[in-house]
Amino acid sequence: MTKLVSLVILVCLVQENALAQSPDKPSQTGYATNSQTIAAGKQLFQQNCQVCHNFYQKGMGPNLGNVTADASITWIKSFIHNAPGVIAQGDARAKRLLAEFKQPMPSFEHLKNTDLDALVAYIHSQRRKPANDTDPRMGPAKLNPIAAGVTSAGLRIDLTEVMTAPATSQKIPLARINKMDVMPGPDKRLFLQDMRGTLYEMVGNSLRSYMSLPKERPNFIDGPGLASGLGSYAFHPDFQKNGLFYTTHTEKAKTAPANFAYADSIRVSLQWVLTEWKQTDPAAQTFSGSGRELLRVDMVSQIHGVQEITFNPHAKPGSPDYGLLYVGVGDGGSTENKAYFLCKDPNRIWGKVLRIDPKGTNSKNGRYGIPADNPYANATDPATLREVFCRGFRNPNRITWTPDGTMLISDIGQAQLEELNVGLAGTDYGWPEREGTFMINHEGQMDRVYGLPAIDSGYTYPAIQYDHDEGNAISAGFVYTGSAASALRGKYIFGDIVNGRIYCADASTLRAGQQTTMQELSLRVNGKPTTFQALTNHPKTDLRFGVGNNGDFYLYTKTDGKIYKITGCSAE
Repeated sequence: MTKLVSLVILVCLVQENALAQSPDKPSQTGYATNSQTIAAGKQLFQQNCQVCHNFYQKGMGPNLGNVTADASITWIKSFIHNAPGVIAQGDARAKRLLAEFKQPMPSFEHLKNTDLDALVAYIHSQRRKPANDTDPRMGPAKLNPIAAGVTSAGLRIDLTEVMTAPATSQKIPLARINKMDVMPGPDKRLFLQDMRGTLYEMVGNSLRSYMSLPKERPNFIDGPGLASGLGSYAFHPDFQKNGLFYTTHTEKAKTAPANFAYADSIRVSLQWVLTEWKQTDPAAQTFSGSGRELLRVDMVSQIHGVQEITFNPHAKPGSPDYGLLYVGVGDGGSTENKAYFLCKDPNRIWGKVLRIDPKGTNSKNGRYGIPADNPYANATDPATLREVFCRGFRNPNRITWTPDGTMLISDIGQAQLEELNVGLAGTDYGWPEREGTFMINHEGQMDRVYGLPAIDSGYTYPAIQYDHDEGNAISAGFVYTGSAASALRGKYIFGDIVNGRIYCADASTLRAGQQTTMQELSLRVNGKPTTFQALTNHPKTDLRFGVGNNGDFYLYTKTDGKIYKITGCSAE
């Protein structure tokens, strides 16, 4: 667990314990008010807290806008210093909050007392009035958006452990293994990236380093943030001939001028960079070649970046989609940081899926092309962002295709709903005005959702959705086509990043705007029923899915770096 993540529940735990153990209103005295101390606290907050916290919204962590009104300075500092000690005492409110945010919090004993004073001074300086649960324009919030729970599929999958990825940190997550992909060509080489900067080739039951992003790009950073680093990669379908492949990665703010920027009054936390690489020898075991930058994007925060790039695997030479790169760009945390207009504007890059031609030159920067059949390619408004394929996403984390060619785009939600969408050109999926099949107030408290209006148009809704009773962040999957588990064939298998539960749905029922039924698969390893939380011995499993050669289906967890393969399936 990184220190960034550790502050997710920090102040909320403080609040609950302070109220529980002290009948008096917490003292508001003791907070430093001088600008120098507050500025130092702001820097500490940006380094350690802002990925999960802000003072407006509840997201990955609680809204901190009112915490110093509910918790004393003594309690706040003590939790920052050694929260696990208080949690270990079994405090009921702390346990409930841990269950809500699904992430335990280590101590911050490395922070000096002056650091703690500065941090809480800054938090106090940002206090806000608490929000009302009812939005007068939308009515009462839906406290349980999807009341019906997920039922069992009556199937148990058998997993066999294949290997453990090299640890790239001594702290959880031990290995940030993320996307698995097969290199086009007769050899069908299988790859997997660690977001800390290494692209591996899977050779037998081991991983061999193919490329190091930090070596190739010295400005590469893999933190702060839960999604920063080597976000994604994709091999050109003609890689064996042209040696071209693509990556996205993060660099510090202002490393270079961005192609997609915004007003100076809005914070830039980091930049995402899309790069084209040319491998000198496509058959080589390790990378040797050169790279050129295609585009660079400023981001408001470290979350929801450019975490997916991919080619349509079903496109054939000569077809309109062949060789075109899809790029998933998140909202960069703009919405929950009061810059919602960045992703709401159809002519801005944030919250969109792009479709570009890496070999073209008719983009504004001349480094890539805009396909003539893109939905907005022939727009007459000069402000039109012609790269856009579809829009309305918070975090289009994965883009895949079913065997019949249906495009699927997963979208990790804010605080209530997780989505799987059918990707269609020119479609708006709703964010920041919709989350799943519900309204959301992007100018108010975004941890609440509301019923749809009587007259509703303009948005396309998910094919699959689930609320946070079932999980906290969708981990997109694939349609099973392998031979090891015939009972799974034709099922779209996916899960939840946090709790590691595994779900499935009939792939033939995935339709835009029509929510299909999802069911839960149980799990068995070495003949024993288990769960990924038990396997990782951690509440957050960081579960991902991948498909290798011959339909081999993999499941792996960043928390411990373990990689498993489906080797069977039977009725429970």
